[in-house]
Amino acid sequence: MVVSYTQEHVYRHPWHRVTAAAWRKFTDADARAAPLSHILEVHTLSRRVDAGSGRIDAVRAIAGRAPPLPLLLRGLVAAADVVLCVEHTTVDGLARAMRVVSRNANLRALVHVEETCSYRPHPERPDEWTLFRQETSIRCAPLAAVAAWAAEMVERRCAERFRQNASQGREVVETICERLALADH
Repeated sequence: MVVSYTQEHVYRHPWHRVTAAAWRKFTDADARAAPLSHILEVHTLSRRVDAGSGRIDAVRAIAGRAPPLPLLLRGLVAAADVVLCVEHTTVDGLARAMRVVSRNANLRALVHVEETCSYRPHPERPDEWTLFRQETSIRCAPLAAVAAWAAEMVERRCAERFRQNASQGREVVETICERLALADH
């Protein structure tokens, strides 16, 4: 079974400000102290700028605290305390499009998570607002020792935690946008 969901959010800030804030989300000291305290480390693995198009491609590794397993599964499944994710980001400044695809790099014997986020100018107010879209897919790996209901429980728990973290991430981007807006004035 796969748990999938899509969320959209409108930032009432221009695209350039929102994408600048999104880049800083995991490294902002204030965000790491509270809403995103589950993030442990962020490392840039590679980045490339195409001189002709201005397109930026970057890959980051993100380490965070793994959510606890449901009590019923803790004795059945070995899990790590840290989840590692690989984030691939593409920014096309000319098209004003940013796309971020993240996947878990460990715990794949238990669960596969893929998140795709896009940032584009809002169609109704392209110079003032930004449309953020998040698509997430969570699939529990087949576990012979664990019943289907337990796999479904893990998927639901992961989805619930992912939604909470996504909400906190949007709040952090909003806060950084506000700071950037003050700096612009």
